[in-house]
Amino acid sequence: MRGDRSEAATPERTLSSGLHARLEEDRHEPGVFTLIVDGTPQSSVDLENPQNLHFEYVRRIGHAVDLVAPLGSPITALHLGGGALTLPRYVAVTRPGSRQQVIEYDSGLVDFIRENLPLPRGEQVRIRHGDAREVLGKLPPGLRGTVDLVVVDVFAGARTPAHVTSREFYALIAPLLSERGIVAINVADGAGLAFARGQAATLASVFTDTAIATDTQMLKSKRFGNVVMFASNAPLPFERMPRLLAADPAHAKLVAGRELVNFVAGAAPVVDATAIPSPPPARSIFLSRP
Repeated sequence: MRGDRSEAATPERTLSSGLHARLEEDRHEPGVFTLIVDGTPQSSVDLENPQNLHFEYVRRIGHAVDLVAPLGSPITALHLGGGALTLPRYVAVTRPGSRQQVIEYDSGLVDFIRENLPLPRGEQVRIRHGDAREVLGKLPPGLRGTVDLVVVDVFAGARTPAHVTSREFYALIAPLLSERGIVAINVADGAGLAFARGQAATLASVFTDTAIATDTQMLKSKRFGNVVMFASNAPLPFERMPRLLAADPAHAKLVAGRELVNFVAGAAPVVDATAIPSPPPARSIFLSRP
């Protein structure tokens, strides 16, 4: 419960990957925890209200969840990258009965989260350990054509590995999608947005419809941050998305159609042979107290 709490040690652990993870409780909102891995804030969880999505980019993906299916309607979701399991919690509470699978490379991180921020009992969330791309190729055939939401939020420290940024990688996801299925990708980039433009071009080369959501300062290449990209084998059901983004505490813009073509600006789709990791952020961006 929220309220006065006695001081407790900050949970932390060195993971099997060698990275260091810790959970920091918000000073102003008891019960809200941020997962920090090697100095990079990766997830935020409100244990009492999983619908409370603190991170801007996570909130934008949450809007896609709300648009892919009505409130209370179960979905099938696949999460590539687990973090603190923020979005699986959101799906579980807003769409009870949903079937969810999480692919997470670092089993130590999953154990750390389960011990300190456990999922509610009875939730249908299966955790698969391993590399996202490798496990994608081993998923049960019965998932093909049934997945309503795929979230791609794969990071090694503060960077997305190259092998999960290519056309070949996204081609493994496309057949999994249901008729209404949406892919949501968290892309981190900085000045010039060259990496993000390449990712948008890559998605457009695989899927029927693509759009992105980010704040205007990112679009002006003013700072490092997150660009959320969406793609589908069908037209994205995003008629309400501009209003949802505008109502957020940190306003964002939906870029689609001709605006997206202009954003891509002739960038070539990324293939395995040309793929590179996402650019590293300046360490000062994520300064936090140990």
